[in-house]
Amino acid sequence: MPASDLALLKEAARDAGVIALRHFRSAPEVWDKPGGAGPVSEADLEVDRMLRHELLASRKGYGWLSEETDDDLARLEAERLFIVDPIDGTRAFLEGSEDWALSLATARAGRITAAVVYLPARKLMFAAHRGGGASVNGKPVHVADDRPLEETDILATRPNFAAEHWKAGAPPAVKRSFRSSLAYRLCLVAEGRYDAMLTLRPAWEWDIAAGSLIVTEAKGQATNRAGQQLVFNNPGAQVDGLVAGGPAQSKLIGLLARPASA
Repeated sequence: MPASDLALLKEAARDAGVIALRHFRSAPEVWDKPGGAGPVSEADLEVDRMLRHELLASRKGYGWLSEETDDDLARLEAERLFIVDPIDGTRAFLEGSEDWALSLATARAGRITAAVVYLPARKLMFAAHRGGGASVNGKPVHVADDRPLEETDILATRPNFAAEHWKAGAPPAVKRSFRSSLAYRLCLVAEGRYDAMLTLRPAWEWDIAAGSLIVTEAKGQATNRAGQQLVFNNPGAQVDGLVAGGPAQSKLIGLLARPASA
């Protein structure tokens, strides 16, 4: 049994990646989730079952939160738990794109303590543990250096730049880029390839748990849209948006209109 949670997450991610790749570009069975929540495939469910079995067998007493498992609110009583997205970026996976990821994290008392984002098709393993830095394939990563906001490249969907989200309209002439997987977006920011990422609607914990720690351990910041510290293992399994990055992160927070609930 791996001694550390991080070692356990890496081992489980590699094993799960083998399963995912077996279905990748092989026309897996697909159906739509209720309520317009998007597609799910037999690959998502098989990976979820494998991870749930392997991880919980190795850590007795941990809670479990996963996109593809019916939520058991007993997790709220657990001091430690796993937060997992078996395949983040299912649409990309089904389209044959390589921009999908397995997102695995452990949390203790609401804070992420260990994290892995694994892209099997790209052979990329991003990893971090609290206080230990972040890496990709064993090499340290660091967020981008400071530069004028108008020169930055931000990962986000177009609706995030609608004028109503900002104090004085959308920020000046930033470049907007996109990747399907939120977890991968966070890792690209941690690696310094993009200056920041944001999503202003409520974000599911399983999409962002692992990537948020990877960014902060890469010397960046990751907060909710109001600039507040992220807290995980909430009853609704969501946080109020996410803004993550290097120096660009605090600049974006300063320009955002305060959410109505704040």
